[in-house]
Amino acid sequence: MAATFMIGDGMLGLLQPRRHVELWQEQAGGAEWLVRPFVGHPGRRRAYALLQIAAGLALAARQVTARR
Repeated sequence: MAATFMIGDGMLGLLQPRRHVELWQEQAGGAEWLVRPFVGHPGRRRAYALLQIAAGLALAARQVTARR
């Protein structure tokens, strides 16, 4: 589940960085401080999204390998 969330959240941040930050600012109930570094910096959010997607893919690959 964590890998799926990381990949999906990263994709939204990559494709719609401003909207994604606004969603977390307004509807996350206490997570405003997490997105504060990305407010007004869509390029920064996109860079973080790429890291988030890569980490999610690595985690998913590790989970599949562990089951074999």
